[in-house]
Amino acid sequence: MPNPPADSTNPETLVPRLFERLEQFLGRLESLLPPGNPAPAGSAIAWRWRSQGRYGWLQPVRAPQRIMPADLCCLERQIAELERNTRQFLVGGGANHTLLWGARGTGKSSLVKAILNAYSDQGLRLIEVSREDLGSLPEILDLIRNRPERFILFCDDLSFEPGEAGYTSLKAALEGSIAALPENLLIYATSNRRHLLPESQADNRSVSVEEGELHPGEAIESKISLSDRFGLWIAFHPFTQAQYLTIVRHWIRRLAPEAIPPAEADWAPIERAALQWALRRGSRSGRTAWQFARDWTGRWTLAQRGALLGTRDDPDIDPPGTGAP
Repeated sequence: MPNPPADSTNPETLVPRLFERLEQFLGRLESLLPPGNPAPAGSAIAWRWRSQGRYGWLQPVRAPQRIMPADLCCLERQIAELERNTRQFLVGGGANHTLLWGARGTGKSSLVKAILNAYSDQGLRLIEVSREDLGSLPEILDLIRNRPERFILFCDDLSFEPGEAGYTSLKAALEGSIAALPENLLIYATSNRRHLLPESQADNRSVSVEEGELHPGEAIESKISLSDRFGLWIAFHPFTQAQYLTIVRHWIRRLAPEAIPPAEADWAPIERAALQWALRRGSRSGRTAWQFARDWTGRWTLAQRGALLGTRDDPDIDPPGTGAP
C-alpha cells in the first residue's frame, strides 16, 4: 500500500521544510545584491565598474596589463602629450579630459594603460567603465569624491549611435550637469571616431554659406558637441612600413631576447615574414606587429625545444623567415 501523505501541520516535518524554503529564498536574494563594499579599496591600482540589476560596484583588477610607455614605439608625440596632461593632474594643476582617437590598433588603449603603470606610485588610479554603464556615472563619482587618490575614468573604444542613453550621460558628466566633477578625476576615452558618432553624407546638406563662411547645420553641431567637451584631442594615425617593422623588432626583443638575430642582415627574412603577415591581415598596425612577434617568438621557442629533444622534424615549427631547414 502507498504511504499516506505527510501531515503538513506536523511540527517534525513542517519546521525543516520552512528552513529549506528560507534558505532557497535567501540564496535568490543574495544573487540580487552587490558585493560588500562598492568603493575602491585595497592595494589595487585599477577597477572595473560592474552592475547587476539596480546595483553596481567597483571590482578590483587583480592583474593589470604591465605595459610601459617605452613599449609604445613611434608614438613619442602622443606619449608626451598624455604624460604632460597626467602630470599636471597629479600635482593638482589644470588638466583636460582627453579623447584619444584614430586608426584601430595604433596604441590608444595601450597608452592609457602605460600611463597608469608609470604613475601609479604617485597615486594615479584607473576605473574602467563600459559604454553600457555610463548611466551609472553619478554613482561612480560619488564613490571617489574626496578620496586622496587621483582617478582616471577610462572609457575604451567609445562610440555611440544616435539616441543612446550613455551619450547624454557622458555629455552631462563632462560639462552639462549641475553637479561638478570631483577635482580628483579626469576622463580619458578612446575611439576610432573623432566625433564619437557616425557621420553621414546627409549631415553636410544642412551646412549653409553666409557671406562666404561655412556654418554647420544642427545635425553636425549636435554630433560634435560631445567630443568638443574633451579639452585635449590626441590623434593616432596608421603606421608607415618602416614604423611597423620598428615595432616588430621591439616586441621580438622584448618577448624573446635570446632570439635576437646576431647580425643586421639576419633581420631581413624576419621582416619579410612580418610584411607578409601584415598583408594577410590588411593592416600594419601596432597590434598586428605585436601579434606577429608573439607568433614568431612562439615558433622560435618551439623550434628550440624540439632541437633539444631531438624531435625537430617538422619544418612548420620554424619561425617564418629564418630559413631553417
